[in-house]
Amino acid sequence: MPYVTSSAVEWVHRDPETGTVEIRYKGGDRYSYFEVPDEVYRGLFEAPSIGAYVNESIKPFYRYDIEERRKRFRPG
Repeated sequence: MPYVTSSAVEWVHRDPETGTVEIRYKGGDRYSYFEVPDEVYRGLFEAPSIGAYVNESIKPFYRYDIEERRKRFRPG
């Protein structure tokens, strides 16, 4: 897992076969973003802010899900 320098993100990983990008946030949440192209994933490492990049370039455009065991702690 590539660890990153970020105030919000602990590590990121992309499965090259499926394009699924997993991001573990420092608060413990792990999100999976589906069918993310490699160039978008690489952009994470070039961005001045990884959190802002995810919010602007990944979340609005790619389907995602939060780790199942963490969902129960989310408000409805």
